[in-house]
Amino acid sequence: MITSADSRAPTAPPPTIVQCDFDGTITIEDASFIMLDAYARGDWHKVHDLYEASKISVGRFNEDAFGLVGATREQLLDAIKGKVAIRAGFPEFVLSCRERGFRLVVVSNGLDFYIHEILEEIGFPDIEVHGATTRFYDNKVAVQYVGPDGKPLDDAFKEAYVSLFLGLGYRVAYVGNSSSDYMPAKKCHRIFATGTLLETCHKAHLDCIPFSDFYDIVKAMEMI
Repeated sequence: MITSADSRAPTAPPPTIVQCDFDGTITIEDASFIMLDAYARGDWHKVHDLYEASKISVGRFNEDAFGLVGATREQLLDAIKGKVAIRAGFPEFVLSCRERGFRLVVVSNGLDFYIHEILEEIGFPDIEVHGATTRFYDNKVAVQYVGPDGKPLDDAFKEAYVSLFLGLGYRVAYVGNSSSDYMPAKKCHRIFATGTLLETCHKAHLDCIPFSDFYDIVKAMEMI
């Protein structure tokens, strides 16, 4: 006999979100570093060394490094024109996410204004983006991270969004390349990794799918 429980339709799988880093992941170069090289009035590399040594937070790094910058928004965008390459296969990756009904979100420690500008230039102005908010005044740049709850935060920006998406019931696939991607990535259901993130995952024996371009991720999409 078939009971009412047996006849129920299968439970639909949870929705999937793909959280993707920007600098060094979607792009090959780090756009913010190009801007800092062009307009920082001082040695921003010393500030970056402190961040890499975990002596300051990412919020403090961007605040201090871009505090050295004397330039307008337009000057900073001009500094990166023609100098930021997009990783191969990105348009196909975006299309694959949309065809599969996956929500694609860019969450980056980079600055929102240039991420939006670059995505618009390559034909994707509608991709959801969360990055450091920027304010321009008197040839100066003020940078701040605001979490998904609307409150300022100084660190763990990417993790905050992973936690949000998991709390909303999403399966989360993570795409990233750097050491700052490890902590958020390890909370996710699937990891696509390159660069330092791939090395860190291997050292930690954390399961991940390596990629060199977005074509690799498109091929593996069926696994998520």
